Amino acid sequence: MFRYELAQQLRVDSVRASAAAGSGHPTSSMSAADLMAVLLDGYLRLDFTDPDNAGNNAGYNAGNNAGNDALIFSKGHASPLYYAMLKAAGAITDEQLLTFRRFGSRLEGHPTPRIPPTPVATGSLGQGLPVGVGLALTGKKLDRLDYRVWVLCGDSELAEGSIWEAFAQAGWAGLDNLTVVVDVNRLGQTRETMLGWDLDAYAERARSFGWHAVRLDGHDLDAIDAAYGSAVNTTGKPTVVFARTKKGAGVAAVENQLGKHGKPLEDAEAAIAELGGERHLTVEVTPAAARQRHEFPSGEGKMPAWEVGDQVATRQAYGAALSYLGDTNGRVVALDGEVSNSTQSQMFAEAHPERYFEMFIAEQQMIAAAVGMQTRGWVPYASTFGAFLTRAYDFIRMAAVSRADLRLCGSHAGVSIGEDGPSQMALEDIAALRAVHGSTVLHPSDANQAARLVTEMAGRPGISYLRTLRGKTLVRTPANQDVRIGGSRLLRSSDRDDLTIVACGITVDEAEKAADRLASGGIAVRVLDCYSIKPIDQAALTEAAARTRAIVTVEDHWPEGGLGDAVLEALAENLDRPAVHKLAVRDMPISGSPAELMHEARIDADAIVATAQSVVGELMSRR
Repeated sequence: MFRYELAQQLRVDSVRASAAAGSGHPTSSMSAADLMAVLLDGYLRLDFTDPDNAGNNAGYNAGNNAGNDALIFSKGHASPLYYAMLKAAGAITDEQLLTFRRFGSRLEGHPTPRIPPTPVATGSLGQGLPVGVGLALTGKKLDRLDYRVWVLCGDSELAEGSIWEAFAQAGWAGLDNLTVVVDVNRLGQTRETMLGWDLDAYAERARSFGWHAVRLDGHDLDAIDAAYGSAVNTTGKPTVVFARTKKGAGVAAVENQLGKHGKPLEDAEAAIAELGGERHLTVEVTPAAARQRHEFPSGEGKMPAWEVGDQVATRQAYGAALSYLGDTNGRVVALDGEVSNSTQSQMFAEAHPERYFEMFIAEQQMIAAAVGMQTRGWVPYASTFGAFLTRAYDFIRMAAVSRADLRLCGSHAGVSIGEDGPSQMALEDIAALRAVHGSTVLHPSDANQAARLVTEMAGRPGISYLRTLRGKTLVRTPANQDVRIGGSRLLRSSDRDDLTIVACGITVDEAEKAADRLASGGIAVRVLDCYSIKPIDQAALTEAAARTRAIVTVEDHWPEGGLGDAVLEALAENLDRPAVHKLAVRDMPISGSPAELMHEARIDADAIVATAQSVVGELMSRR
């Protein structure tokens, strides 16, 4: 009887919160109320009274008990139900519940870590389960604790490809510490879902991925209890519970009806009365026994370094520096999208196999897993071709909403990769990653820069992105030189410079060649290696703007949102700034050699020389 009353309270409070807000998704919450009532009263092991001990970074980094379960609402629009659970568990008050969706309230329209014990932000459908897979991997392989990861999914989000990336990874990895509860209420926002209430079809799909699948009536409390017990006792494979439910369950005016999604109930008072009125039951959720996570040793290591004049690919430096970090920091982990011999994260995999995670060709799952790992205090680096990170862009965007700390590496950037052609060329990545809130975007030109920046990323909050190159570049930066996020390197300058060339990555080589040729023709130029694009070295750019009469930026990237735009933004408030001329890839590239493609794109030394001569000639004609 208690669970029935608790489920009704969850429904009532979902209706009340949405009514107070004047918006929300109460019907999507009401369908899953029975499922969550049983979970809360009997299966979830979570300390709701100590937020630092319930799934956020602060608690785990501080060394508190890391053994609590994780609960993720992949169907984040059912946030009224989640907040109703927090109230029932004593984590928030009834007064706080009714601040739902108000400005300043931590009870946002979709859950975020602003309200503990929420591990990650959800709301973009198809993301909670992949993050849950990351948390389950963390429990099995890193923390080595027996906590369980519970994920509530909606049936509509099972149309997302990322869900099936998660099913594939979890089944392959045998994550028996993961239980997914799918609220099969049949109705999406505009129509019935593809499979409706066909639980057999859902279960058949899940079993083909190696899962233990249970079908049940999602309003039968005893059946739910039995299913959760089965999940806890299943070994060697994850469990998914497909629960047939009714959207808006318990209120005749909305139950199992289209057109009621995402709206508060028209007559909330009548609905509450139909559900039996307000209740203020509390549940004493039992936290896990005090446990400490496994710790990998942190030892000595030698920072990789190369001699000036060497020819080394920056992707090689990424792998070497990452392996070094693994030696010196036992919390560093690496993930890759089955291209580790290209990104060079294989160096880490060979040195630290217990902390390396192969995510195969599933970039969304890779980023989601990294997000899950960092919630438990681990320091993940995830790598693939820069072009393929765009497939996971929504996951990166949501990671920022989660206040996650991620380190991403995109290799094989730009037309300089050569013959593979445009499908493999990252030409949007700088713009995309610069647009992520609080992000860091780095594009080193040589191996010593890359190694330094990889190590700096380890302690950097937010989303950090390192862009690396396929081909070798000349090492110009001494190993002991100060290279830092937000910095730059002045390669040459004089008191009579006519203009400044600002380059990054592969185009630094071209800028140096161009500067030599220009100097032989009597044109002196300043060359700035802008390896940190966000944050950019505003002071160095301001000085260059003051000392030269024009700026030419050159980048292996589309003109929109890249280095040139970053320079313009840095100088936007400088009313006396000189003109900025952007050299960038403007036409769709084809296959060819790196030299051919860079020449065709007009980002090589020839193009820089021609542009500089034209700009200087125009400046001189104005005298």
